[in-house]
Amino acid sequence: MFETLGFETLGPREVSVMFGLAIGVAFGALAEATRFCLRRGLVGPQDERRAALGLWLMALAVAVAGTQAAVWLGWIDFTDHRFMASDLPVLAILLGGLLFGAGMVLTRGCASRLTVLAGTGNLRALTVLLVFAIVAHATTKGVLSPLRELLGGYRVSMGEGISLSALPGGAIVWSAIIVALAAGYALRSGNRPAPLLGGAMIGALVPLAWVGTGLVLFDEFDAIAFESLSFTSPATEALFWSIASSSIPAGFGTGLIGGALAGAAALAVIAGRFRWQSFVSPRETGRYLAGAVLMGFGGVLAGGCTVGAGLAGVPTLSLAAVLALIAIAAGAVAANAVLRHRSAPRFQPAE
Repeated sequence: MFETLGFETLGPREVSVMFGLAIGVAFGALAEATRFCLRRGLVGPQDERRAALGLWLMALAVAVAGTQAAVWLGWIDFTDHRFMASDLPVLAILLGGLLFGAGMVLTRGCASRLTVLAGTGNLRALTVLLVFAIVAHATTKGVLSPLRELLGGYRVSMGEGISLSALPGGAIVWSAIIVALAAGYALRSGNRPAPLLGGAMIGALVPLAWVGTGLVLFDEFDAIAFESLSFTSPATEALFWSIASSSIPAGFGTGLIGGALAGAAALAVIAGRFRWQSFVSPRETGRYLAGAVLMGFGGVLAGGCTVGAGLAGVPTLSLAAVLALIAIAAGAVAANAVLRHRSAPRFQPAE
């Protein structure tokens, strides 16, 4: 479809950077305004959990409905996407999810939330993002890749059973179930209409990105990656593009990270919420860095973060994405329970 858009000097990759930037700005601004964060919904302050989780589930409901509507219309197809690989790396997904979940408890935010916080002047979040990106890259292509390959070698052949659409009822029924459960919880979460609308708008960015990269910018002679909101792989792309842009081309993910930072920063400045923050003690620094390492390694093993595998992955109806999200949630709850059991000192919030 790209050839019909009339671009004469720009190719799909160049336009995808601008598209990613626009999606990122919207996500950054909306996530900053609503304090969008799955961690807060799972293990945040008791009086905030229900509202935070409801906001996240509203986004998921819209993401699932929009993504599956695009599939039904024939605009996009996930058959050959990595989420639908028939050999399921169960050990890597479960272990990676648990590690990522534990890491986001230590850093008080997942990769997407920390990207937004970095845009508001939070130097703790920025430091975590840098370490997260380095470890994720090392896991993908560097010194940690042999361990990733070892853990990823334990696979279960699923055939067509890799998707929920292969279960009785098919895609329509399972999509409807997810949407009904998620939206039902969100509507009873005590949120006011404005935050729920913000969550819905965040969710709408998921199918918008899928359709943009998989249909609008599709060019069989100059193919780009078929992707949506995600913060693990894009974080590594953005980091290494920024230090080696002459040899590493930017893509959708690079634009997404830059846009999220810019969108969050712009809204924080306008609303008077921008302020510099940093670490308060060596112990806090060590905890945040440990969490960054766990998230970087775990995010790659699990195939994504709470947004990449969760908010964007679950709407594909991929079993791998569902397992990753469950493992991340379990890791977060378990890590929080361990910290409470050990009577760890109360941490300063990162938000």
